[in-house]
Amino acid sequence: MMMDGMNGMAGMMAWMLLWGLIGLALLVLIIVAIIWLIRHMLTGRTGSDPAEEELRRRYAEGQIDHDEYQRRRAELRKR
Repeated sequence: MMMDGMNGMAGMMAWMLLWGLIGLALLVLIIVAIIWLIRHMLTGRTGSDPAEEELRRRYAEGQIDHDEYQRRRAELRKR
């Protein structure tokens, strides 16, 4: 009779541990999602295309004019 009580308690402890781990995993997931969202909002984009970065740099330095910049950017975004 006493053996059944111990198995029931062990099973309950296992479930409590499982739900605790699930809760911890969800908390970590929420924190990671918030960090990603903040970074995404601050940078304004998820990734950076090296070709577009180079094009922006050349435009900023005055190596190409506005029309050339627009034309090349449109070409890059077709790909």
